[in-house]
Amino acid sequence: MFVGREFEQHLLRDFQKRKTAGLIVCRGRRRIGKSTLIQQFGRGKRFVELWGLAPRPNISNADQLKHFGELMGTAFGLPALRFENWNEALSTLAGLTSKGRVIILLDEISWMASKDKDFAGKLKGIWDTKFKKNDKLMLILCGSVTSWIDDNILNDKGFMGRVSLTITLDELSLSAANLFWKGNKLISAAEKLKILCVTGGVPRYLEEIRIDQTAEQNIKRLCFSPTGLLFSEFDKIFKDIFQRRSRSFKEIVQTLASGAKQPQQLCDTLGRKPTGSFSGMLAQLTRSGFVTRDFVWRPATGRRTAKSVYRLKDSYLRFYLKYIEPEKDKIEKGLYRNIDLETLPHWQTIMGLSLESLVINNLASVIQKLDIAPSSIISASPYLQTKTGRQQACQIDLLIHTTHTLYVCEIRFRKQIGGSTIEEVASKIKRLKGIKALSVRPVLIYQGELATSIEQSGFFSHLLPIEQLLIY
Repeated sequence: MFVGREFEQHLLRDFQKRKTAGLIVCRGRRRIGKSTLIQQFGRGKRFVELWGLAPRPNISNADQLKHFGELMGTAFGLPALRFENWNEALSTLAGLTSKGRVIILLDEISWMASKDKDFAGKLKGIWDTKFKKNDKLMLILCGSVTSWIDDNILNDKGFMGRVSLTITLDELSLSAANLFWKGNKLISAAEKLKILCVTGGVPRYLEEIRIDQTAEQNIKRLCFSPTGLLFSEFDKIFKDIFQRRSRSFKEIVQTLASGAKQPQQLCDTLGRKPTGSFSGMLAQLTRSGFVTRDFVWRPATGRRTAKSVYRLKDSYLRFYLKYIEPEKDKIEKGLYRNIDLETLPHWQTIMGLSLESLVINNLASVIQKLDIAPSSIISASPYLQTKTGRQQACQIDLLIHTTHTLYVCEIRFRKQIGGSTIEEVASKIKRLKGIKALSVRPVLIYQGELATSIEQSGFFSHLLPIEQLLIY
């Protein structure tokens, strides 16, 4: 099922109006729908799709070339082609697409190139001498290993000025993800949000949802069964993307699963030194869409400080590390087959934390619903004020700082949201340092039943039900 991606489709359609050949890079985490987006764009057009073989023990460059030749034969109605090297393979592809409007997708290009250290240079040479001579050709390079694409294509001097468009796919918005329940209007927003707390807006995971099952039944089938897609997905993702370094990357996300941390806190917890290599790993996790980096802003000045915190962005990774991995042995033995998920320890807490992340990942929708002019925004992110001799500690789920106003957003996911929420948010505002020159507007973003006192108090300038984010 293909939903959403209107902006990316517009970019591709607009790009095709060019009068010259174009080179495009499309990147993003595994299962995010990169290939599907390009396939959708290529429907009804002359479209050639070739992909690399996934990493496995003892795979060779000859294996990749053999596979590439077989795919080319199928694509052009020829017997399987045989190539000795990538210059020969790419030159042949360029020759077969030298005339007319054509879209070429080289998918999982890092896998394709994995056994030839000069692959990128060869591709650059064939692009310059052959591919770009067809002014109606679009060559799209796609992959999940963002570090390879960054190092060998986007940041490589050889490709400088050659890539005309870079598309980085993120998770689907909540409103787009909601379309997976299209045709069944009787399913509650709360039930949908429970599932989205596990899957996030990852299209491949959402395709596995059965609308005839409850949220708990879907989650149990996908996560708490040895045959469930999300039971084994974590290891597949990390091995495919990070390969030999997967263990080191896993240690970082495991640490972040317990809460956002500053770089030095991460190093201290992991017993690592703050080297360039470690910073590079954090950057790679960020580019892959698993982690995000939030800088700390000073409300008093509206200036960004040098401090930043990394937090786990990916809903599935958080759920896996918190709930699936610690119980893998029991799940494999079938001990979770008849368990009631809502009786699990801290179930509501993990759902609440996941919902916070979902809301923050849909920041654009929140800003639109609050009717805030994007041009007025100075910063918008979770806020952490550390305790010092002059200020108290303060943590805010989402702080939106505009030219003249601070929107202090509290995010709640509970069956009953009590009146004590007012006192808790008021206390946070009182602890905020340096906000006297700004208006402060408390906002409650929630899923659940509000206490009457909350609605009657007038304390919150906005009461935003999260179900509104499910609507376009």
